[in-house]
Amino acid sequence: MSRQGAIAVTGIGLVTPLGFGVVDSWAALLAGQSGVRPITRFSTQNLKTHFAGAVMLPQESGGRFVATADRLLRYAGDAAEEALAQAGLGGSAGFPGPLVLGMPPVEIELPDRLGLLARAATPDYRGLVAVPPDPALRDRIILQATPARLAARFGTRGAPVALTTACATGVTAIQVAMEAIRFGEAEAVLCIGAEASVQAEALVRFSLLQALSTRNDSPETASRPFDATRDGFVMAEGAACLVLESAAHAKARGARVLGWVGGGGEFADGFHRTRANPDGSTIVTAMRRALADAGIAPEQVDYINAHGTSTPENDKMEALGIHTVFGATPPPVSSNKSSIGHSISASGAIEAVFSLLTIRDGMLPPTINYTTPDPAITLDVVPNVARAARVERVLSNSFGFGGQNSCLVLTAEPN
Repeated sequence: MSRQGAIAVTGIGLVTPLGFGVVDSWAALLAGQSGVRPITRFSTQNLKTHFAGAVMLPQESGGRFVATADRLLRYAGDAAEEALAQAGLGGSAGFPGPLVLGMPPVEIELPDRLGLLARAATPDYRGLVAVPPDPALRDRIILQATPARLAARFGTRGAPVALTTACATGVTAIQVAMEAIRFGEAEAVLCIGAEASVQAEALVRFSLLQALSTRNDSPETASRPFDATRDGFVMAEGAACLVLESAAHAKARGARVLGWVGGGGEFADGFHRTRANPDGSTIVTAMRRALADAGIAPEQVDYINAHGTSTPENDKMEALGIHTVFGATPPPVSSNKSSIGHSISASGAIEAVFSLLTIRDGMLPPTINYTTPDPAITLDVVPNVARAARVERVLSNSFGFGGQNSCLVLTAEPN
C-alpha cells in the first residue's frame, strides 16, 4: 500500500468467548478473565484436546447442532449491528459503501456429509455423486453466501468481498478496506473478521499438526503466550466489525472518530505450511512496512498487540522479530489470545478493536497465565495484570499459516 493517509474508525463491534459486545469483552479482558472452557458442542472423547474458546448460542442448548455457516452469520451480524449503531450508519438508508468479510474456508460438515451418505444408493463415492443436489445446503455453504446475506441485511453497496488468509484474515480484510478508501473506490467500508470453526473436524486437523494445547486438566490456563511452559494454541471463535471511513466522509457527517488505522504492512513467505521462517525475516518486513506506511518510527510505538499464539516456535520467532525491529528494549507487548484463545480468521480484527480500546482507555491488557519466564524471550509481556499507560500508537501483529503475515498500526490521531 502506498501511504495516502490514515483511515477513521467510527464504529466497532465484538463477539468473543468473553462476551457479546464491546463492553463485556473489554471489561473481561482487562480483568484477566479467560473465555476458554471445556467443549460441550460435540463429544471430545477420542480427541487429544477437549477445550476451546467457543462462543455458544442459545439455540445450541441441549446439544442441538448449529452449522458453522449459521454460527458465522450470527457472530458477524451481531458484531456489525453493534458497530453500525455506534457509527450512526445503516438503517433504512443502508450503508454508504461495500462490505469486506474475512472468514474461514467453507466446507461440508460431518452431519451434512452423513445426511448425504444416508441418501446415497451405495455407500461409496459413486453413490455420493449420484445424490440429487440439495439447494438449501448449497446456498448455505458456498463462500459468497455469508457476505451476500450480510450485505442484504445491512444494505451495503456493490458486490460484497469474502477473503481468507489463514490467521491473518482479519487484518487482510482491514487492509483491503483501507485500500478501497485510499484509492477513492469507497468513502466507507463495513469491515468484518469472523470465525466459527470450533467443530470436530477442525480440532482433529490442528491436533494432527501438533499445534494445539493438550492441557485438558486446566483449560482456562492453557493459552499461555511467551511462557516457558506453553504447549500450543487454543482454538477459538467470534467476530469483530470496524466501520472505516475516509477522514473527509467522517467529518462531513459529523461522526465521532474512535481512532485511526494509520497504516498496514504485509509480507508472505513459503517457508512451511504452518511455520514462518524461524529467522523472523518475514515478520520483520511486515512490521517495518506497517510502520513505514503509517509514517512513524519504531520508537513512536507505545504498545505491541502481539500475535502471541502460545505455540513454542511462534512466540520465540515473534520475540526475535520484535527485537530486530525495536531493539533491546521494545515497548510493552501482550497477547489477547491468552484470554480468548486463537480465533483464527477473526483474530486480527478482534485484536485491532482491542488495540483501539487500549488507546482510548490508556490500559494495556495483560498476558494472563504467565508464570514461568522463557529465557529466550526477553519482552515486557504485561504479565497477568492490566497496566495503565499513555498509548497513542499500537502495532498489532497477525501471522498466518502458509506464511501470510500482516500488521496494522492503530493511532489516537491521524499522522
